Amino acid sequence: MEAEPDRLTHAALFEGFFIAGLSGFGGVLPFARRIMVDRRHWLTDAEFADLFSLCQFLPGPNIVNLSAAFGARHRGITGALAAMAGLLAAPITIVITLGLLFARFGKNPLVHHGIEGLTAAASGLILATALKIAGPALRIPTGLAMVVLAFVLFAILHLALPLVIAIALPISLLLAARRVK
Repeated sequence: MEAEPDRLTHAALFEGFFIAGLSGFGGVLPFARRIMVDRRHWLTDAEFADLFSLCQFLPGPNIVNLSAAFGARHRGITGALAAMAGLLAAPITIVITLGLLFARFGKNPLVHHGIEGLTAAASGLILATALKIAGPALRIPTGLAMVVLAFVLFAILHLALPLVIAIALPISLLLAARRVK
């Protein structure tokens, strides 16, 4: 029996998310997007942005939700487990190892300076990925308007996220309905 061409194997799901988890320890999203969109072409930019947006509404870490949702789409519950196991295997091992090393060498000033440098690099990766994910929305005038609205409500007016969602969701649905007509 031939496998369905659009269904990834458990091994492919595990491997793809393992590489993302290993490459992006502490900031997996940029690497997961690069693997899923740019390298393996599992999703388009817009599909990735849609799936990631959905996963942001679910409880728990967004990237774990993304791996579970994507894995489930291809192989059901076992695909979700394979993708999540791949994503988490390396970081869990790294965290345990780093914890042991920090207990031993944590008082060294060089260690603290190194961590500060990693913080700056991670911030740059997050910003670059945010711009890539926002790309599809920014190309549509109504999408750009929603990005600006959400930014103003959250970053400038300091409204709580549930309130931002309560305000932005009906406006977004109205604008999307008008676009479809």
